[in-house]
Amino acid sequence: MTEKPKYDRRPEVVPSPKWVRVFLGGEAVADSKNPLLLRAQGHLPVYYFPTEDVHMEWLRAAQPGTQVTEQGEGPWPDPPPEAQVYTVQVRDCIAANAAWRLEKTPATHPELAAHVAFAWQAMDAWYEEDEQIRVHPHDPYHRIDVRLSSRHVRVVIKGETVAETDRPVLLFETGLPPRYYIPKMDVRMDLLARSDKTTHCAYKGTAPHYSVQVNGDWVENIAWYYPFPNYQYAPIQNLIAFYQERIDGFYVDGERHPAS
Repeated sequence: MTEKPKYDRRPEVVPSPKWVRVFLGGEAVADSKNPLLLRAQGHLPVYYFPTEDVHMEWLRAAQPGTQVTEQGEGPWPDPPPEAQVYTVQVRDCIAANAAWRLEKTPATHPELAAHVAFAWQAMDAWYEEDEQIRVHPHDPYHRIDVRLSSRHVRVVIKGETVAETDRPVLLFETGLPPRYYIPKMDVRMDLLARSDKTTHCAYKGTAPHYSVQVNGDWVENIAWYYPFPNYQYAPIQNLIAFYQERIDGFYVDGERHPAS
């Protein structure tokens, strides 16, 4: 999902114990077992690699004042203005202005000196250990718990009960409201139609969306599901979740959520 959790911690740099690699053109441009992770308040985390773990021969310095290319769906922290920007080229594969390095010790976070970062979406692939990571790095302080439940959940849209179950799967994610995933057998699938919207979550995977039609009226992109979630979240596979904050009647154990 594209929902963004609310980070309450101040910006900080933490050593990562993970083996992290960045690929372009079939080659590991960066390969480190000692990366640093910048966690900035309200932004996604960014990996910084020691210079010795980066193939600097594939990096070409850009002119002073060059801006880093688009990093991808954010919010990402802006690279420090004093950073040297680089174009990355591996044979015929070119990622223009897709890397930056802090040549001098910055006043804030001096540990990032002589470290290189890369624009996430400009690279071909990212790996933590031997698993490909998509969308953005995983925050070590971001937690997701999935729990089977017997709570009674009822979804009412424009006066019509669209879903009702006593066997939801609850997903608790740092900084976000609990989500209630409902088996399709307990959803009025005849009222749902696939929409063109698809969102991507670094933790859970890719989620196609549904719109709901009730009495001739459409409520767009009100529900989603994960056909192939990352294996850690297999219990939510193919279950339907609704944006309860956009629904006029979302009831859990008889109580309306969110409370009005």
